[in-house]
Amino acid sequence: MKILFYRYGNICESDVVEVFHRFGIEVYEDTLEIEEKHASPERKARHLADCIVECGKTGKIDLLFSMNFFPYVSEFCERLGILYVCWSVDCPVLELFSSTIRNSCNRIFLFDQVQYQRIYPFHPEGVFYMPLCTNIYRWEKELLSVTEEEQRKYGRDISFVGSLYHEKSPLTMLNGQTGLPEYLQGYVKGLAEAQLLIYGSNFLEEMVTPELISGLKRAFPDFYYLNDSMINTDPFVVANYYLGMLVSEMERVRVLNALARWESVTVYTRSDVSFLKNVDCREGITTHVQMPRIFRLSKINLNITMKGIQSGLPLRIWDVLGCGGFLLTNYQAEIPSYFEIGRDLECYESVEDCVAKARYYLRHEDIRMEIAQNGYQKVKMMHTYEHRVASILKMLFSDWTEE
Repeated sequence: MKILFYRYGNICESDVVEVFHRFGIEVYEDTLEIEEKHASPERKARHLADCIVECGKTGKIDLLFSMNFFPYVSEFCERLGILYVCWSVDCPVLELFSSTIRNSCNRIFLFDQVQYQRIYPFHPEGVFYMPLCTNIYRWEKELLSVTEEEQRKYGRDISFVGSLYHEKSPLTMLNGQTGLPEYLQGYVKGLAEAQLLIYGSNFLEEMVTPELISGLKRAFPDFYYLNDSMINTDPFVVANYYLGMLVSEMERVRVLNALARWESVTVYTRSDVSFLKNVDCREGITTHVQMPRIFRLSKINLNITMKGIQSGLPLRIWDVLGCGGFLLTNYQAEIPSYFEIGRDLECYESVEDCVAKARYYLRHEDIRMEIAQNGYQKVKMMHTYEHRVASILKMLFSDWTEE
């Protein structure tokens, strides 16, 4: 089998390439977007065409693969009769509403059930559900070299790795400078506060009004839109790129500050940390070297899922468990489909619940260690990239078997 892998620098790409090779698959790579971050659309298109020609010189291309969906890549494949397979690892993704989603060449795998249920009707033959996973073998190899100094450095009580979304939230500063009328600012604040009280369900899009859409378009001239959208995406954009980002930031700051009133909390982030109080704030870390050490050596690893991921499990959940770390996460509707809460990981359903459970597990090391080990064994046996890639290939080619 021969695959052309369209790469742009997503952190999951190398893990998938590694598995393709392990399965004996011939992989060619288009890495222009990694090498030239600001390449023009025309340059990308020409380069992709050249890669297809070069790859095809040694025989038929069985499929073109990418992490996440690229409309123009789909158009190329549709015109050339090449199967286009993508695995979406982000949410929300506005491009999934592109009219190119209906192209017959597409085989699109989505990790969030709410996202899947929404996109599936546009192309029932080409849209599938596939959860995320982790690279156990990468983490095991990396953690073999942990030093005593690193154990002291990363052996924290409660750790959080990730963005605080301050820099990604257009609505963060609701102080009259957004250009929104005062009554709309009040409405946004009320929606955000209400959503913060609900775990496991996202109702923001249902509450988006025409007045709010119009107000945001006036306040933000660069309001997100898609040229070839199949539907009116304005409510989706408001709920996920504006309200959702605001709620995600508010939740992360509140949870971290609440925990820090009682326990030692360390945050590794490149975001503005001026809103955090009594938190040990460290710089952002490297994904493949520092991150697994933090996950393994911290007593509690905290996951706070961004609101755009409505039901699915973000990569952070899989990676913490794959590193053998103890995970305390907000409740997501799909968690019980893969893990036993209280046995493989722990969930919280409010800020107060998060604080109470964190304090409990810090004082019960034996239970905490047992849960971490259970979670690790679960993902090792059932939720690695080998498992997911094999599932994808078997769904695409009924006669495919691992070599």
